[in-house]
Amino acid sequence: MTSRMTELLQDDPAEVEVIRSETVFEGRVWNIRRDEVSYAGESIVREYMDHTGAVAILALDDEDRVLLIKQYRHPVRMRDWEIPAGLLDVAEEHPLLAAQRELAEEADLTAARWDVLGEFYTTPGGSDEAIRIYLARDLAAAPEVFARSAEEADIEVRWVPLDEVVDAVLDRRVQNPSLVVGALAAHTSRARGWATLAPGDVPWPRRSRAIGAATT
Repeated sequence: MTSRMTELLQDDPAEVEVIRSETVFEGRVWNIRRDEVSYAGESIVREYMDHTGAVAILALDDEDRVLLIKQYRHPVRMRDWEIPAGLLDVAEEHPLLAAQRELAEEADLTAARWDVLGEFYTTPGGSDEAIRIYLARDLAAAPEVFARSAEEADIEVRWVPLDEVVDAVLDRRVQNPSLVVGALAAHTSRARGWATLAPGDVPWPRRSRAIGAATT
């Protein structure tokens, strides 16, 4: 174990030799990939979710209230509070356009101001899914109300002050990762005069690979 106290704290890209890569399960939304890689002088095999990536939107109104939606999530058997989000499953679609589409489809809203609030890997030990969270402000009603089905059919909508959302996060009453990361990031960024925000179209080098793309 090494310690380099003077270096900027950041994750480092790692170039490894991929000896073999194959898709061992093809799902409706994502796949399971098995890679054999050469690392630290040995050959290791890792299986992980090959994911298309996603965007999430923290919509904040003029009263510093966050738009939350509650919907059923089958793997955890919960109706959890979330922020609007969606998969990057449209070929060549820019993530900002995907976020704008998801906000309209899930919340019937448009926003005139878009900034990048944060980014994170959901499960770096078992998935390559990366999520970018946008801060959407200057909100207005969308010109079209979208029909919803399946888990979205009974979505519950609530506007909650940002401070109350953070309280719910810290009290462990809400645990959706995009909501947790987004709320804490927004609370901190607001305290810093929103100086941490990035333009909505800033490059995203850690974006998930296209489904099925070979590792390098």
